[in-house]
Amino acid sequence: MSEEHLERRRRQILDAARACFVRKGIHETSMQDIFAEAGLSAGAVYRYFKSKNEIIEANVATVVGELHAFFEELGRSEPLLPVDQVMERLAAKVVALSGEDGPLRLAPQAWALALHDPEIAGYVAENVAGLRATWTAYIRRLVEAGLLPADIDTEAAAKTLFSLMPGFLVQRLVLKDFTPEELGRGVRALSRDSMLTLLA
Repeated sequence: MSEEHLERRRRQILDAARACFVRKGIHETSMQDIFAEAGLSAGAVYRYFKSKNEIIEANVATVVGELHAFFEELGRSEPLLPVDQVMERLAAKVVALSGEDGPLRLAPQAWALALHDPEIAGYVAENVAGLRATWTAYIRRLVEAGLLPADIDTEAAAKTLFSLMPGFLVQRLVLKDFTPEELGRGVRALSRDSMLTLLA
């Protein structure tokens, strides 16, 4: 079979698995569910993936890879974008990837699995570390541009900014009342020097 055919079949399996994961939840989805959704035999699926965990990881890799590439492009943009614009554009991408059948809807489920499954935990940690490293690189660019103090704790700043995205996603999925524009306005509101200065 051609590489194109192999990739198409692999994509068919991943799409079927994602549909099941979104509909039933990752934990409740069985391999039999995936076989049925894909319209393939067990042997055909296992030819591409050895386990359900491999299918989970491949699905997460697809969406994290897309999100990571988008964020890296934002962080390297010229001219350098301010924090509120980066957050707003990244949040808009999160919204696009977390619609009714969006692959990013799987992220909270993967986080929960990572608490109990060492194999998934290692994979999720690797992806989180990669995304956080991109925040660190962006913060360093802000420092080099003179937009942040030279003595700033870049690691702490990167960890803090990164933490806003999972919070945005959770509110978006559960409460459905948080927009990228609101996130941008919130970042601007909290960036004022007066908020960080103790009154005499």
